[in-house]
Amino acid sequence: MAEKKKAGAFDIRIVIATLVGIYGVVLTVLGIVEKQAEIDKAAGININLWGGIGMLVFTAVFVLWARLRPIAVPIDSKPADE
Repeated sequence: MAEKKKAGAFDIRIVIATLVGIYGVVLTVLGIVEKQAEIDKAAGININLWGGIGMLVFTAVFVLWARLRPIAVPIDSKPADE
């Protein structure tokens, strides 16, 4: 049976979660410091805050998914040129 190695930081889910997480933090901070006049333009809903929180929840779900179900890559013990 071939050995298996976890993808770790090279798992695409971690890369996607990192990018969405960065955008989520930026939107959350913008939503917290938003002026009331800008919130009133969106029918009284702080879209930046809710969008940022949604992105942070998405990030947490992706990281949890990657940690609970890691991608296992089989390691071939023979050299490739044989």
